[in-house]
Amino acid sequence: MAQTRHETAVAEAVAEQQDLIETLSGNYEYGWHDSDVAGMNARRGIDADVVRSISQEKNEPQWMRERRLKAYELFKNRPMPMWGADLSDINFDDFKYFVRATDRTVKSWDDLPPEIKNTYERLGIPEAEKERLVAGVAAQYESEVVYNSIREDLAKQGVIFVDTDTALREHEDLMKEYFGTVVPSGDNKFASLNTAVWSGGSFIYVPPNVHVDIPLQAYFRINTQAMGQFERTLIICDEGSYVHYVEGCTAPIYSEDSLHAAIVEIVVKKNAHCRYTTVQNWSNNVLNLVTQRATVAEGGTMEWIDGNIGSRLNMKYPACILLGENAHGEALSAAFSGPGQHQDTGAKMVHAAPRTTSSIVSKSISRGGGRSSYRGLVKVTKNARGSKSNVQCDALLVDDISRTDTYPYVDVQTDDVEMGHEATVTKVSEDQLFYLMQRGLTEPEAMGMIVRGFVEPIARELPMEYAIELNRLIDMQMEGSVG
Repeated sequence: MAQTRHETAVAEAVAEQQDLIETLSGNYEYGWHDSDVAGMNARRGIDADVVRSISQEKNEPQWMRERRLKAYELFKNRPMPMWGADLSDINFDDFKYFVRATDRTVKSWDDLPPEIKNTYERLGIPEAEKERLVAGVAAQYESEVVYNSIREDLAKQGVIFVDTDTALREHEDLMKEYFGTVVPSGDNKFASLNTAVWSGGSFIYVPPNVHVDIPLQAYFRINTQAMGQFERTLIICDEGSYVHYVEGCTAPIYSEDSLHAAIVEIVVKKNAHCRYTTVQNWSNNVLNLVTQRATVAEGGTMEWIDGNIGSRLNMKYPACILLGENAHGEALSAAFSGPGQHQDTGAKMVHAAPRTTSSIVSKSISRGGGRSSYRGLVKVTKNARGSKSNVQCDALLVDDISRTDTYPYVDVQTDDVEMGHEATVTKVSEDQLFYLMQRGLTEPEAMGMIVRGFVEPIARELPMEYAIELNRLIDMQMEGSVG
């Protein structure tokens, strides 16, 4: 009988979420969509002709076209991952693989088509640039970047911040040298798919000893129903350099799923430092299946700061391959799973050199029948003597019908290593709520304070405006979670 009540409660929570989606009356504030002439005319499905046409549309060099077609063959032959979230209902012929919203990338918001300009104004992106909260901005709409800019002083220092399509035209030598070196096209089925049909994304090169003092920002927006967005981001931090890259993403609410399968490749050279921040807030009809990985040379540092609020299904495991002595990798992530959502997140750290260090801190909150999973890997190779790693994954359950799982994997091949792992599962207690309510808070306010305190270690690492946004999004997601 207890199991029946549980199943009934979960079904009610999922039905409630579906009602919110269908009526657009939920708390997701980015669920509007513009007119969709380009998207309506786009072809669904994928085959070799679609891959060729994307490359021809972009007038790409022959080597890239050949790489795309080889990746497509790998995609066809690679099995669907079976070890994570349930992907059995994905039909790749349902999606549209290339939608061109404009005919060019512009450097002034005023030059955008009115509807696209209005979208980004509603999202607040131009305002962030005006307030000098960012050193450069890129905005991708559908399959391509429609706006890109960088501060003049950084450009004069040799910093390159362009969309990846432009990089292929204007910096082909760098693209040919680094593209696919961190995430090979055969790495997994979705990496093969991305390599075959990639479009857009950010390309960043920071010269030796140049420090980009405030973040570069990119924003990704899906507008078309059943859209597949496959941006490719490549960041190269040359020796002694520093950059912080921040990305955000939203999509309209539709009855059909969209697919977001991006690749992020980062090369951190000797004594360089890269920080990559994501605030993922896709609508609940998006499948977010991405591959993010960095290689880190001697004395380098790679930090992944990861906030996951949206998407129906999210599989994301930022990785560091620590190739040089004293290289350091960090991953801090927060995932919020509500009704009908499965957040399968974590991180991977591979210690492949002596005296390398890593840290993974993962926080998850589940409510309304949502499911969160931590899936992590720490591997220490035989020659990584003197290395240190620490993993901390904490889960917070807001109610009795939600679920959390932990799947840690540790592979240590040397005795000279320090390894720590801690996992906790906590449920919000009546005592906690009572204590806060006795001090004048309402029950929803008390619940919100508990949840914000739980994710505070992640929020404090975000730029201020993003930390405020993360807390605001959590408050919105928590509405209706008590009572």
